[in-house]
Amino acid sequence: ADSYWGGIIKSMGLVFGDIGTSPIYTLTVIIALTKPTQENVFGIISLIVWTLMILVNIEYALLAMSLSRKGEGGTIVLREILVRMIKPGRQMVFVTFLSYLGVALLLGDGVITPAISILSAVEGALLIPALSGLSQGAIIFAAAVIAIILFIFQFKGTDKVAKAFGPIMLVWFASLTLSGTLSLTSFPGIIAAISPHYAIAFLAKNGLAGFFVLSEVILCATGGEALYADMGHLGRKPVKRAWYLVFVALVINYLGQGAFIITHPDAKNILFGMVQSQSALLYVPFLVLTIMATVIASQALISGVFSIVYQGITTRILPLLKVDYTSHYLKSQIYIGAVNWLLLALVIMIMLIFKKSDNLAAAYGLAVTGTMTITGIMMVMIFSRTKKKWKVPVALFVTLIDAAFLTSNLHKLPAGGYWSLILASIPLGAILIWTKGQRALYRALKPLDLETYLMSYEQIYHKGHIAGTGLFFVKEYNTIPPYLVHCTIRSNIIYERNVLISIIRTDEPYGLKSNLTTGLGTGLDAFEVIAGYMEMFDIEQLLKDKGILEKVIFYGIEDIATANPVWKIFSAIKKLTPNFVQFNKLPAAKLQGVITRVEM
Repeated sequence: ADSYWGGIIKSMGLVFGDIGTSPIYTLTVIIALTKPTQENVFGIISLIVWTLMILVNIEYALLAMSLSRKGEGGTIVLREILVRMIKPGRQMVFVTFLSYLGVALLLGDGVITPAISILSAVEGALLIPALSGLSQGAIIFAAAVIAIILFIFQFKGTDKVAKAFGPIMLVWFASLTLSGTLSLTSFPGIIAAISPHYAIAFLAKNGLAGFFVLSEVILCATGGEALYADMGHLGRKPVKRAWYLVFVALVINYLGQGAFIITHPDAKNILFGMVQSQSALLYVPFLVLTIMATVIASQALISGVFSIVYQGITTRILPLLKVDYTSHYLKSQIYIGAVNWLLLALVIMIMLIFKKSDNLAAAYGLAVTGTMTITGIMMVMIFSRTKKKWKVPVALFVTLIDAAFLTSNLHKLPAGGYWSLILASIPLGAILIWTKGQRALYRALKPLDLETYLMSYEQIYHKGHIAGTGLFFVKEYNTIPPYLVHCTIRSNIIYERNVLISIIRTDEPYGLKSNLTTGLGTGLDAFEVIAGYMEMFDIEQLLKDKGILEKVIFYGIEDIATANPVWKIFSAIKKLTPNFVQFNKLPAAKLQGVITRVEM
């Protein structure tokens, strides 16, 4: 168990990078669209403070974090909680689709966040007199190099680096607080903007234009969903404690930025301009700190993406991918090569398409508000089915605010917002094709039940068998897949001892037990591994512990014949991704794949 402060500092490094780096670009983007009159600035600062209050404090810290399974949070977990409360049918389909959409939006977001944070930090170099002539191309190049270095280091595991993250972010939040406080002295009146009536007045006065400003205001809350999604890594308490400190630092800094705009109405890059006006000497160290903070923010997002994909693989909504475990003691530390390189390629592509962080802000926000709205809807559904009925109106209120932000983001679609939909459609398409394909394949395979199989099995076993032990992978031991029938009955490959082995993933994150059932038939046993969806284990070791020393391991490979274009994609995904046996890292020398042709 970490000390009180240890937990807080760790949370700052792992959870709050994204929301903590929002002050770099949020106000700069808003002021580019709205004239910085005193009245407008008060309204905008008030909107920012209340957005943080409602969308992060109330929605995530207060409501979502009270819902978890074994300490894990996130969209998949909300679905697991809901699925137990509703009957199969239309509602179930709706909830399942919502959670898939939430996962897809979050994964799409994993591309935009590193791109906008790193770009906006590097752009701060333009305020250094010697570098003010840098071309946009040079800035994109520098940002791309930082991104490449960040992604190359992923396979080493972030354990070792993460130790430094917390302290760096602590310095970052301290400098945000300090520069905000210093700036407040130039115009202390801005503190009044904490009152929500300025936000309401701003929206009332500016009508539709004011409503569209919300789509830029949301930038201050991006990364808020990480409080809930990353709760499992560190525990609820340290994340909450750290959030209150982060919240204060952010509010003071935004107030300071507001004071700075009122006194310097022609400033372009607000946070950087503010720090530079306070101390030209400390500007370069601050810029270096900013770049470090954005790298840490991107790192937290990448780790988050790996976690989501891993949950997706074990809950069978995503195809198997090669997973490497980079830490012996941190179960959540994993590396998925395919995802890593795809993310890097997309991040660089997005930087080249959008060129500037201001342009990127146009694409940003749609995915975040979408995820927040989905979380809101699912929470309303959960709270209305529990004893905590008083939370329903609160959750409804939050969801309506989410929906308002989502609606105001829709006008960004033509300006580049469609990119967040394109990016989210990749994982969404993969999830839908994979889940539907798996079901259709299982139906097409027509497995046998155990009793029917045993009648033929016993006859052949008594005619003679091979010495040693054979292992056969099955989904569950009472359903016999066609390859097993093919192998044992048609080809007469029966060993002295035959073990049907199955791996069952539970909907709890952790927990591991194995059962050996002997005597299903003569020389026929079943071995089940029951594991949580975040659990990693060594099958060979588990078999040894139960005294099973196999000579050969059989598993089924489906050769899919189909005219349906969707199943063709499904078949291609199956061929490209590792099968079950490679995923579980079994000794190659003992493996025998048995091919079954299937018509889909």
